[in-house]
Amino acid sequence: MNKYFALTLTEIGIGKVELAVIGLVILIFPILFIYASKNLDAKGVFEWMMEKPNDWIGKK
Repeated sequence: MNKYFALTLTEIGIGKVELAVIGLVILIFPILFIYASKNLDAKGVFEWMMEKPNDWIGKK
């Protein structure tokens, strides 16, 4: 008796376009996450707040 069970991508409903999108997201997400993390640190936000105090949310 076979203990393994799996569905093919076609049976799940994932075609070539979906695979391409999934692959693209897997490649791009980590790069954009690292880039955004460097720009959204506490020091960067504090510096922005000191440069533009009139742009703060709730300041108007």
